[in-house]
Amino acid sequence: MIQTVDFFPPIVDDPYTFGQIAAANAISDIYAMGGVPKLAMNLICFPSCLKLDVMEQILQGGYSKVIEAGAIIAGGHTIEDSEPKYGLCVTGYVNPRDILANSTAREGDILVLTKSLGTGILSTAAMADILPKKDYDLMVKMMSHLNKYAQEAMMPSRPSACTDITGFGLMGHAYEMAHGSGLTIELMSDSIPALPAALQLAREGIIPGGAYNNMGYLEKDVVVSKSVPLELSDVMYDPQTSGGLLIAVNEKEVDNLCRRLKDNGEEAHIIGYTKKFDGKSIRVF
Repeated sequence: MIQTVDFFPPIVDDPYTFGQIAAANAISDIYAMGGVPKLAMNLICFPSCLKLDVMEQILQGGYSKVIEAGAIIAGGHTIEDSEPKYGLCVTGYVNPRDILANSTAREGDILVLTKSLGTGILSTAAMADILPKKDYDLMVKMMSHLNKYAQEAMMPSRPSACTDITGFGLMGHAYEMAHGSGLTIELMSDSIPALPAALQLAREGIIPGGAYNNMGYLEKDVVVSKSVPLELSDVMYDPQTSGGLLIAVNEKEVDNLCRRLKDNGEEAHIIGYTKKFDGKSIRVF
């Protein structure tokens, strides 16, 4: 049995969409560990100054993603708070032989990423009301998309390790995988999938505070080549909400994995590999 919990304040204005994003984000840890979600319980903080139909829309958005995941909502808990917050406590199941961790990558594994980066930067721009509608719609689509279909595609390849990319950004979660596995991860900057709007916004200095926190935390463990554009490096530290899966898989399986991901309508980006630890957890070239 796998259990996880996550909730946060709104990152979009529409209550239904907020519910969808928060639920997809909360469920993601189950998929990252190779499991299947079965039960969920709502966690909601709600101000008395808002109409109850706003709460109803948030809960309906979350319900839609739980149903899509094949799970059921078995109850929940609500408290009054000055700011709305919503998320889920999720229970999933996995055969113990198939359970995945973020600390069990093997030397020589290939790393595959299933969602492009930059939604944190786009969210920051959206809150400042400077994000074009087409980019806003893409951001919402990506953040509300379940990792269910990526998980289904990866399991036949028997990956050695997996994590989802959330608040620590690609760099932070890759560091957890490298450090936990006692390896160095090398990332190929020209293969990193970054949303074009996020790169442009990063050039303009529109970067969330969480990215700088990630940079500060990792500065002693990461080496970025001088040839890597600064805006791309910034995007790699960008905190994601409901980001994709970072999958470590044997080189012999990587083509089959990417094919299945694409057949499931998912992105499939080969972004790096693991090697023997050389004194730094991550190198970007």
